[in-house]
Amino acid sequence: MRVTGVIRYVALLITLLGTWFIVQTYFDHRWKVISLRSWLGELCSSLTGEQLPRHKCGNQKSCPQNYFAFKIISGAANVVGPSICFDNVVLMSSVKNNIGRGLNIALVNGTSGQLLKADTFDMYSGDINKLDTFLQEIKRGTIVLVASYDDPATKMNDKVRAQFVELGSSHVSNLGFRDNWVFLGAKGLKSKSPFEEHIKNDRETNKYDGWPEMLELEGCAPRKMD
Repeated sequence: MRVTGVIRYVALLITLLGTWFIVQTYFDHRWKVISLRSWLGELCSSLTGEQLPRHKCGNQKSCPQNYFAFKIISGAANVVGPSICFDNVVLMSSVKNNIGRGLNIALVNGTSGQLLKADTFDMYSGDINKLDTFLQEIKRGTIVLVASYDDPATKMNDKVRAQFVELGSSHVSNLGFRDNWVFLGAKGLKSKSPFEEHIKNDRETNKYDGWPEMLELEGCAPRKMD
């Protein structure tokens, strides 16, 4: 490749990067779900003509055999809704129009990976008994994926918190008003889940006015073997 061609590609890259950071500054909450690393990867791929591998749910790494890929993204303030992907299938999202304020929960068969049920629970003005009943009916071997949106905890009580603890949560006991929370657990889990992120609503550190930054959790959940 000639020197002039290299210079043109470098100039194009600098221009695009500059545009990215301008957009990131003014529209951060809308672009948060797109990582700079993945964007640069796609850009370099288009310039070189190389096809980068795509992993399930858009994760950074692939999962070994007998593991399910998943990605859970919390809501951003009360503007951008959450999303839940499992085994390369989007279970809940704004596009699917099946999310809502509060807790968004998807139940998946731990052996087949098939969606069993998905529902939303308004934790600000909803009926906590609806969530209580939902959690009690979860059967052993079920994988539970949770993404918060806006406010996950105003209606939360000790009984419901205890049920999430049984699913493997370490942070639900400290979940408060407008906190962000993403979690993957399972019914019958014998230890604490390694898949959980929680960030407090704190006026001094909030990313948005009145809300903390969104959370993104990805990984590989082991398949339940019969």
